[in-house]
Amino acid sequence: MANKTPFYDLHVAAGAKIVDFGGWDMPLHYGSQLDEHHLVRNKAGMFDVSHMTIVDVEGEGATDFLRHLLANDVNKINTPGKALYSGMLNEQGGVIDDLIVYFLSDQSYRMVVNASTQEKDLAWINKQSAGFNVSLTHQDNLGTLAIQGPESRALAMSVMSDRKGQAAALLGPFFAVSCDNWFIARTGYTGEDGFEVTVPLADIDSFWQDLLAAGVSPCGLGSRDTLRLEAGMNLYGSDMDETISPLQANMGWTVDLKDPERNFVGREVIEAEKASGVKNKLVGLVLQGKGVLRGHQKVIVTDVGEGEITSGTFSPTLKVGIALARVPVATADKAFVSVRDKLLPVTVIKPGFVRNGKQVF
Repeated sequence: MANKTPFYDLHVAAGAKIVDFGGWDMPLHYGSQLDEHHLVRNKAGMFDVSHMTIVDVEGEGATDFLRHLLANDVNKINTPGKALYSGMLNEQGGVIDDLIVYFLSDQSYRMVVNASTQEKDLAWINKQSAGFNVSLTHQDNLGTLAIQGPESRALAMSVMSDRKGQAAALLGPFFAVSCDNWFIARTGYTGEDGFEVTVPLADIDSFWQDLLAAGVSPCGLGSRDTLRLEAGMNLYGSDMDETISPLQANMGWTVDLKDPERNFVGREVIEAEKASGVKNKLVGLVLQGKGVLRGHQKVIVTDVGEGEITSGTFSPTLKVGIALARVPVATADKAFVSVRDKLLPVTVIKPGFVRNGKQVF
């Protein structure tokens, strides 16, 4: 039997099409995936992300533990509420998961990791904590809504208490604040501004209903995927996994090697890969002409080699086929994708197609 988030009954009441997602019953859409996509790009929509795994890390050894666990260095974040994106690697340098970690104090952090890998992630985090003076708390009694879009912050703050609204208004991008048992983060997965707001179970229904009344419509997994792909954001299990190095997943910027004394999990393998030369890279593809790009289609780079699309779709915003693809590192700005025995030309760009509603390439 699949897991259900605290918002499940509200999804059903709103007419959601429910599908299985990593063992969770989640809304795919509420009638039109396309309408929901455009709603977020032009106004505001809300996504239930309560299936994400929240782990609080506390204790004298919290910083040392996270400097060991994560490829990025939490020493970069020492202002309360500051967030850091990182990969969590295995000993072979593959990505166990990508996550966001928030600095709360010298002895307190909050990590938010993926839902579909929850059991594996929790086991790994607990295993790696051995020998460190830390306590780990899996917060599974909360609900989280991501409110995203150009009007999302104003609409979300309009339904908050004065104290919460004032605290939220002061947040810069990639910062969070705790206020009256709510955790409000200015983060997201859509390429738009917004909040991810975590609330106690007692506030679930009223928060949802207040947002609906303010004009924020519910959106499902379908539009969340096209939005994140337009933004050039990785999806775990498609664009990277335990067999893929962050250096080959457009995550090299999250690997911090500056401190030679910091021996994070997978460091030796990553350093060896850099020294010998990274073989592949993750790029963006834009189809020249009509068509749709899909995952696992072959990418052919003349006189260089072959790669594969990791995520592909038809961009609702740009009205063109787009994709993320892993290709040989020598790939320049042109390639072909094999679609039904035809070679369709594509332009190769850095990952990222749309941010804040605008084309970025």
